[in-house]
Amino acid sequence: MDGLDSFVALGDSFTEGMDDPAPNGTYLGWADRLAGMISTRQQGFRYANLAVRGKMLQEIVDEQIPLAVSLKPRLVTLCGGGNDILVPGSDADAVAEVYEIAVADLRAAGAEVLIFTGFDPKHTPFLRSLRGKIAIYNSHLWSVAERYHCKVVDLWSMTVLHDRRAWSADRLHLSPEGHRRVALRVAEVLGFQSDEEWNTPWPPLMDEDWMTQRRHDLKWAREHVMPWIARQLRGESMGDGVVPKRPELLPVCAE
Repeated sequence: MDGLDSFVALGDSFTEGMDDPAPNGTYLGWADRLAGMISTRQQGFRYANLAVRGKMLQEIVDEQIPLAVSLKPRLVTLCGGGNDILVPGSDADAVAEVYEIAVADLRAAGAEVLIFTGFDPKHTPFLRSLRGKIAIYNSHLWSVAERYHCKVVDLWSMTVLHDRRAWSADRLHLSPEGHRRVALRVAEVLGFQSDEEWNTPWPPLMDEDWMTQRRHDLKWAREHVMPWIARQLRGESMGDGVVPKRPELLPVCAE
């Protein structure tokens, strides 16, 4: 994308950067990594990241969209709705309607918009049951992209992310290498050239026997799924009390 001088990232934990720890105690993530890549190519480039973990789509619309519009960036990336889809009984059609309103507001403000489909969860226990709902949501997102002339990063088709090394221990958030590969994919969609390939095959991984896999699944359920369910029942969010890490359009530090 020629003349990309400003970029605002909106969304939830995926865009905040969990679980890709940064040296300053926050998270790095694909958006920070992408901003670093662009800053080496575009003089005067500025970047803001308003994403906060745990945010539902309506919260993103209410809290992040108005601020993004006020910043008047050239590019906005929007990834949201995943937390809504996880809620039992949620309606993918209804979530997509909220998403379209967000995109319409951003486009009306003059920003270029890049959107993300949902991941394909077929290799993740517990989440694979949501595959049909995510596919319906993705279909809506492709339609929104066509109507509003948005670029799309198709996370569903990134089979390189089916490897467990692309994910952190909770299997919900990308690992540092997963974030790096997504950043490279976004750069490609935006038209930036890189010496690195996002779809480089992983080194061979030793297969685990069935019993070992089940032990890991049980450990994961105990340490990550059950606490998530408990938070949902209490009406709590991982994002309670968390503020955006980069609320203003600022230059990207060299480090």
